[in-house]
Amino acid sequence: MASAIVAVGLLAGCSSDPLAAQYRSGDSKQYIAGDGTVTEISEANRGAAIDFTGTTQDGQTVTAEQYRGQVLVLNFWYAGCAPCRAEAPALETLNSKYTGNGATFLGVNVRDQAQTAIAFDTSFGLTYSSVIDTDGAVQLALSGQVAPNAVPTTLVIDKQGRVAARILGQATAPDILDTLIGDAVAETS
Repeated sequence: MASAIVAVGLLAGCSSDPLAAQYRSGDSKQYIAGDGTVTEISEANRGAAIDFTGTTQDGQTVTAEQYRGQVLVLNFWYAGCAPCRAEAPALETLNSKYTGNGATFLGVNVRDQAQTAIAFDTSFGLTYSSVIDTDGAVQLALSGQVAPNAVPTTLVIDKQGRVAARILGQATAPDILDTLIGDAVAETS
């Protein structure tokens, strides 16, 4: 019996899961970084529409329903996340491009209080709002869907409220995110 427990323990330590390896590294960076993997979901294979309610850093209530009929870009982030800081200017550039052109950006701050999110917006010139999701309500709304397993993660939600694409980790190639958003905007359904 003892040898079986040791064998299970050894096998568990041999995991090739990169997220688990980051966790076990003990480097204290305080987040699990994605690797930039892009997942696209064909219209026929998309799950049900997501449903969430949240409060922005300015105290406004937002719901998933408000965004139906347009593409919603959800970016999961927090202020102390270095990749989040690195991608912020590119996200704002795309936000400016798509505002009034079929897509809306909404940040989902997973860790900070409102004042920290406001300071981040000011520092990086962000003009779109963020839900303060320290209770995980928006993240929970995505369970069973293509979840934001790392910070940052960016999701493209189609006009019907379904997850169309995910970038797991920093959106290092803004052209890819631009294409994902543009494709979702161009969909007729």
